[in-house]
Amino acid sequence: MLLGTHTPKLDDKGRVILPAKFRDDLGPGIVITRGQERCLYVFSSVEFERVYERIREAPLTNKQARDFQRMFLSGASAEKPDSQNRITIPPHLRTYAGLERELIVTGVGAHAEIWNADAWNSYADSNEDTYSDMEQEVIPGLF
Repeated sequence: MLLGTHTPKLDDKGRVILPAKFRDDLGPGIVITRGQERCLYVFSSVEFERVYERIREAPLTNKQARDFQRMFLSGASAEKPDSQNRITIPPHLRTYAGLERELIVTGVGAHAEIWNADAWNSYADSNEDTYSDMEQEVIPGLF
């Protein structure tokens, strides 16, 4: 399970070292793709296959499903960490997420997210009250 918030740096070649705590869960190969709220999603290859199997079940006649498939899959890039455990984030994904040197990498259970540090801080600040004030069950049976 991927958990926590980490602050690695993006180097001049678009590479980042993912947190050591994530390496076992992510394995030898990962898939990076567009996330929502202009972050990037990082999946292990195995988890991405599982997600893909669910996505492909969506009917092609549903426009929202087609739109989601196009955005999610067209941005996907399979990557392997190098000998120093760095992964390269392709330029189109760095642009999509507005990535600069300062990053935030969050563990979100089955996947990780990579954020521009300023974007993450703004997101976290603007969602704190919403998170604190939730009056109904968002995830049934959790609490």
